[in-house]
Amino acid sequence: MPGISAFLITLAVFIVSLPAGKAYCGGAYVYGPDKTIIGQISYYHIRGDETLHEVAVASDTGYNSIMAANPGIDPWLPGNATRITIPSSWILPAGKQKGIIINLAEMRLYRFLDIRGERLVTTYPIGIGTEGFDTPLGRFRIAGKEKDPAWHVPPSIRRENPDLPAVVPPGRDNPLGPYALRLSIPTYLLHGTSRPFGIGHRASHGCIRLYNQDVKSLFYTVRTGTPVRIVYQPIKAGILGGRIYIEVHKDYLKRLADPYQEALKILAGLGNNAGFNKSILKKALREGKGIPVDITARKASPKS
Repeated sequence: MPGISAFLITLAVFIVSLPAGKAYCGGAYVYGPDKTIIGQISYYHIRGDETLHEVAVASDTGYNSIMAANPGIDPWLPGNATRITIPSSWILPAGKQKGIIINLAEMRLYRFLDIRGERLVTTYPIGIGTEGFDTPLGRFRIAGKEKDPAWHVPPSIRRENPDLPAVVPPGRDNPLGPYALRLSIPTYLLHGTSRPFGIGHRASHGCIRLYNQDVKSLFYTVRTGTPVRIVYQPIKAGILGGRIYIEVHKDYLKRLADPYQEALKILAGLGNNAGFNKSILKKALREGKGIPVDITARKASPKS
């Protein structure tokens, strides 16, 4: 089609008509000032000896989020026919919604698009840096992209494992997977993985891991120069249909001295006049299930 780049054509496939709340083609969702919650919670029944790790991979969900959404269920032996909550709804991170936002607290990446006046967002689970190798916070950009990247093993990792070669060539054993996007901060990448069970864990040396099908989607739709903002937001609040929701994740960096007061500050910034139920808010903070919880104040039932 003359005058339309291949990049725009790739993104334009997202624009199709589906019922409200459903993902657009390619996993993109419409969002806006009064719709900062995307997706829908779904459910799955365990088949045979499936583990929660397997369910997480099959549902394109991180292990951390599926565990938080299903407290008390044995991850290795959940039991045949056990109903599992799939955490497939999310409140968008706070702040300017542009380019890529990575929220380390929930181990999730958001990619914001504006196509022909339609504001869309795609989202993917990630794995992040382990303790002592924390993924850095801040503002960066995509500095380059590489298909079938070779892994040039950093000296720090070779000191931990001297048997590693200086360079691991592309292939199924390469931990970078089939695609890599390089950040403007040296040595940090968004990349695929040879170990899909690591998504939803703090297991890397600081890089951001994605399932291979997810990093492929980013590779072909993200331009070099795209801004990347890495944040830490254990508590998020959003609006949908005039109702207020809260989403709570584990504060693994232990930065929240008083989660309730932090939640009140976040709620105050929503600019919504609807009241909220303090008891439901406190319960959501205690449980930390990582899924949006409706905390809108309920109106009293009319007396008969």
